[in-house]
Amino acid sequence: MTAKQITVKKYVVNLSDEERVRLNTLISKGKHPARLLNKARILLKADVSDAGEGWSDSQIADAFDVSIDTVSRTRQQLVEEGFEAVLVRKHSPASARTRIFDGAAEAKLIALACSAPPKGRKRWTLELLEEQVVELKIVDRASDNTIGRTLKKTFSSRTCRSSG
Repeated sequence: MTAKQITVKKYVVNLSDEERVRLNTLISKGKHPARLLNKARILLKADVSDAGEGWSDSQIADAFDVSIDTVSRTRQQLVEEGFEAVLVRKHSPASARTRIFDGAAEAKLIALACSAPPKGRKRWTLELLEEQVVELKIVDRASDNTIGRTLKKTFSSRTCRSSG
């Protein structure tokens, strides 16, 4: 046995019949991320209710080729945060950069890109759009790369044959 095997469990998994059915359905039907399927399998094996198997953390870790810490964190999350929290991936706002163009600013950028270009120009360039969005105070700062990515997401390009 490993040194990390837990003999007395601080976080006991006791699933209701509805939760067991939902986890079994999740595993058997459709396409789901591997992380979610692993959590579902861990919870089903860790369940100590009458319908559950009540495996130890080390048994579960060996069976599903995950660490004992993964098993214990999944148990802990179920007990502390609830059943739904285990199935939904947490999004940390600190994990990604904040968006420069929110919905309103993006709409203004698209309207600007679809408008007539400045005098002496045949069309808008990313550099011209970059200067103009800052000048019009749509955003504080933006790179031509960001503007290109933002516009690429939309179908409102003048070169696109259909706008939807």
